[in-house]
Amino acid sequence: MTIAIGNIGDHILYKNNQLLAFNKPPALPVQADKTGDKSLLELAEIYCQSRLHLIHRLDRPASGLVLLAKNPKALAHLNAQFRDRSIHKTYLALVQQAPPQPAGELKHYLHKDGRSNRSTVSAEARSGSKLATLRYRLLGSLDRYHLLEIDLLSGRHHQIRAQLAAIGCPIKGDVKYGFRRSNRDRSIHLHAWKLAFEHPVSGERVELCAPAPVDPLWQACEDFLTARS
Repeated sequence: MTIAIGNIGDHILYKNNQLLAFNKPPALPVQADKTGDKSLLELAEIYCQSRLHLIHRLDRPASGLVLLAKNPKALAHLNAQFRDRSIHKTYLALVQQAPPQPAGELKHYLHKDGRSNRSTVSAEARSGSKLATLRYRLLGSLDRYHLLEIDLLSGRHHQIRAQLAAIGCPIKGDVKYGFRRSNRDRSIHLHAWKLAFEHPVSGERVELCAPAPVDPLWQACEDFLTARS
């Protein structure tokens, strides 16, 4: 599949001697997959002419913030922050069905099926499942879609996609989790919006924000996002 992303350098949000943050376009893989398409990591390494280290992942159909480390020490420092959950990740999602409450916390047990690359949701723990928790807030509603802000409290496979689908709110374009039609570019309307972490050298708190993709629906939500920022 051909992905039009232009110059990868135009997607850089933050850089210094330790870290590099990109606003990943939708449908671009973060790392190499079976399709053979160029990944964000490969393009970033070509741009920097040096090896980079992937700190966390973002589903290929989604867009938004991806943080890379320039050296093993920075990688270890950020990995530790992910393990102790001191990193704060905020996402945006567009859904066609409004959630039952305007704000809430979702707790499910997720089980990853490697063959289908899909996570199934259950209310009770079972063999191989992991607890998944998120908080959501309804930011605003369009004629046909609703904008949710999501604070991710655990990092499970396809967590946001699976948990929203479990309450009847699959993300626009996400046919894997029950949305009726795919988007033309195979993207989904899930965006990694904000990321907050401690700089690995200075210890200062860094807060990054990635603009949503240039897309009519995201643009229609601009007032909601401006009010929330």
